[in-house]
Amino acid sequence: MTRAREESVPLVRVPRVVGRDPELERLRRALANPSPLVLVEGEAGIGKTRLVQEAVGGRERLLVAVCPPFQDAATLGPVVDAVRQTGVAVAGLGLSGLAGALRPLFPDWADDLPDPVEPLPDATATQHRLLRALAELLDRLDVGLLVVEDAHWADEATLELLLLLTARRPPGAGVLVTYRPEEVADGSLLRRLSSRVRGGSGHLRLALGPLDVADTAALVSSMLDGEHVSDAFARFLHTQTDGLPLALEESVRLLRDRADIVRVDGEWVRRSLDEIAVPLTIRDAVLERVGRLAAPARTVLRAAAVLAEPAEESMLRAVADLPEERARAGIVDAIAGGLLVEDERGRLAFAHVLAARATYDAVPGPIRRMLHGRAGRALEAAGRPSASRLARHFRQTGDTDRWRGYAEQAADLALDVGDDAAAAGHLLDLLESDLPADALTRVADKMPTLASTGYLHRSGLVEVLRSVLDRTSSRRRRAEIRAQLGASLIRRGEHEAAVAELERAVPDLGHDPVRQAHAMTGLGMPYSTNWPATVHRRWLDRAAAVVARSSLPRREVLDLQVNWATGLLTLGDPEGWAVAAGLPDTADAPGEAAPLAKAALNMGNGAMRWGRYGEAREHLARGVRLAEQRGYVRLRDMIAVTCAHLDWFTGRWDGLAERVVRLAELDGEPEIRLDAQTVAGLLDVARGDPSSARERLRWVLEESGRRGLAQVPLEPAAALARLCLAEGDPDGALSLTDAPLRLIAAKGTWLWATELVPARVAALLAAGRPAEAGDVVAGYERGLRDCPAASAHASLADCRARLAEANDGPAAAADAYAVAAAAWDALPRPYAALLVRERQASCLLAAGRRDAGLELLTGVLRGHSRLGATGDAERVAEQLHGHGVRRAWRGGRRGYGSELSPREREVVRLLVTGLGNKEIAQALSRSPKTVAAQINSAMRKLGVSSRTALAVAAVQAGLGTEGLPAEL
Repeated sequence: MTRAREESVPLVRVPRVVGRDPELERLRRALANPSPLVLVEGEAGIGKTRLVQEAVGGRERLLVAVCPPFQDAATLGPVVDAVRQTGVAVAGLGLSGLAGALRPLFPDWADDLPDPVEPLPDATATQHRLLRALAELLDRLDVGLLVVEDAHWADEATLELLLLLTARRPPGAGVLVTYRPEEVADGSLLRRLSSRVRGGSGHLRLALGPLDVADTAALVSSMLDGEHVSDAFARFLHTQTDGLPLALEESVRLLRDRADIVRVDGEWVRRSLDEIAVPLTIRDAVLERVGRLAAPARTVLRAAAVLAEPAEESMLRAVADLPEERARAGIVDAIAGGLLVEDERGRLAFAHVLAARATYDAVPGPIRRMLHGRAGRALEAAGRPSASRLARHFRQTGDTDRWRGYAEQAADLALDVGDDAAAAGHLLDLLESDLPADALTRVADKMPTLASTGYLHRSGLVEVLRSVLDRTSSRRRRAEIRAQLGASLIRRGEHEAAVAELERAVPDLGHDPVRQAHAMTGLGMPYSTNWPATVHRRWLDRAAAVVARSSLPRREVLDLQVNWATGLLTLGDPEGWAVAAGLPDTADAPGEAAPLAKAALNMGNGAMRWGRYGEAREHLARGVRLAEQRGYVRLRDMIAVTCAHLDWFTGRWDGLAERVVRLAELDGEPEIRLDAQTVAGLLDVARGDPSSARERLRWVLEESGRRGLAQVPLEPAAALARLCLAEGDPDGALSLTDAPLRLIAAKGTWLWATELVPARVAALLAAGRPAEAGDVVAGYERGLRDCPAASAHASLADCRARLAEANDGPAAAADAYAVAAAAWDALPRPYAALLVRERQASCLLAAGRRDAGLELLTGVLRGHSRLGATGDAERVAEQLHGHGVRRAWRGGRRGYGSELSPREREVVRLLVTGLGNKEIAQALSRSPKTVAAQINSAMRKLGVSSRTALAVAAVQAGLGTEGLPAEL
């Protein structure tokens, strides 16, 4: 099932200046002096212009001239254009007769300039007179600071003017120049100007360098409304852009445009990307610089781009296929142009990753393949080849056999050192390359399952394994293939089929205790079949016995221990917590990271199901860190959907709908999609969209039934049953809850009944069958006798209150509902507590306690409104209206219902102007957290899900910028 929903993408803002505080302070200090001379140097995109803008912002008597990259620059063109843009009338400036020399530069001012000057016989004297006339014009315009941007492109006359201005006595206008040192031509007058920076109080020479990782994170955060950026994302961006601010900004915008950055658990992260596409701005700038170089330098740069790693001069020469002298000349030119750099070992590489990528992408395909072939052969001949590098070159060359051999070698080496992400990259490429069947099963068996997503569907592995199984006669080999097939089916979400294969595999796996124990723990997971919990527990115990009597690698022992703990917790057995407690906190060897990462996810999910929400969040946060550090893409997505479910339970609903819609669209991960659609459907129920809720939740029921999943459909079935009851259809609710409850009773997995039993009891009571409802509650109580899960016991208290309402009268029921609400609050699970308090309020009203009932019901309305449960809020508001309460406010601080409060209106008006949270907070003297909460509240009230939509809705509602302080 797919629903057309807009995906949440970040609103990208202009970044603030970060990582430049010392330079900015020095620059401002220098500019505070009379007639300063300041030079700011740095490569393209380093942030020279932005730093200068920040330093001179608001300054009067400022003239900014920009030198364009023209091959034949107009004489004094940058300064002339800047003067024209001032719009000042020259007639009243009191210029001397010398200014007549300016007529050739300003023909449009001919009527206002003095008469033409007499020609001079010497060209040098003529130019000097022109420069003095222009300097006089600047004086008359009262220019206090002349800023010349990109002076490496300036014509010679402009540079001579700068020399004149800095040499005059008495001094006049100050001079600030920005330039790229690598593009300053030999013999340029700019070098003479830089030599005049003496280090006095008004003299300064600043050289800007790249940002570090922390500043990279700060810059990206400033573009994403001040929200947190994951450490791994910041490191990735820094690696890809070398900390170049312009490259960072353009890359973030490109990632945003392609929806490659997403919000997970409160922070911005990247999707599964190995590299960033080169932004067009960066590409064009790089190719323009490359195009200005001589042919040998361009050839060398192509070779360096193909090698993609630091290389010795001899290697670069071999790939470029140039004679020694021409290759050396090309290398020298490329270094002089700032594109190649040399490390301390004399190896050569591109100065920036994106420059290498831009150059590589511009190489025509046939030439690129030829260069890769040369690189592969040269590396082989060097005698110390890297399997990963060789795999890359021979794949690009089209030499499939050599590529596959080196790729599998590279994957094996990566697995040996615990680099699962690198291994998964090579193995996934192999799995998608039409491998022969035997090779496919061998390669798939090596795949680290946490590091890649959807590969089972793309590779057709399950179908290949079945085909190989049909052609295999050896019992041992058939058992190995069945074990692999069963594990693959589990990862593909087809648990019922997996159980059949694993059960047949176990008897013939005695020769391979690792496979046998994994197959047994797979059978110990109670996710499918009607087996009772005791059968699953026996399989788990058998697996533990295999581990105990075998000498297994520590990594496998840890992995099986995680499976054992997971199975026990899923069965509702508290012994699982003791098993989990025996797991180490950190990995002692590279291969141990994967089982510990899986433990973080599984224990987090288990803690969530048991109602240990704080503990769940800690486990999941640890899992996120491991996933980011180790490149476990699939694990990250599984944690993301578990965090989303946890946020549903705990009432953290801001942005939740957008997150689960994105997760529901992941290809090849059915269980992630099922969980995401479940949460999306539950949100639809709370927000009063029953048709959408039914579509989502019924799809989950059908899909999980098709896959033989036993636990997944329980929560959707309960939610659909509540919808039926709300519409007066108890028979529909009974039909939805009957088979799931029978399954739980047969398996004895009463922990699973947390959502289902309250809905079943409500349906039985609505159908006039209180005795059966009592039997269900009694069975639930017996089933939880040895399971201390707080969530299940809160659910049991909820059921007892419903029975009390049916059997003991409203007063006793109100007390019972209060106990249930307190149990939900203790988790905390606010939405469940609000639904129970609504029942409690009804009982209080029925018992004649009108004031207490209405006060409680009013609080319920406020709670639903805060959560964003608009459908429930409307229902409660109607109840209050039926009792004569016209406004949901009874003392204390006023509530505004669906209207924006005055403080929310202030925030929204500033948001409409384009300010971010931090700027709004500063303007209104509030904390950024308060502003964020008020924006989220306004979004809920106006029924929108993004800041942009909020701004549009606010303008349409007449909430413009009226009433804002004038200075804003």
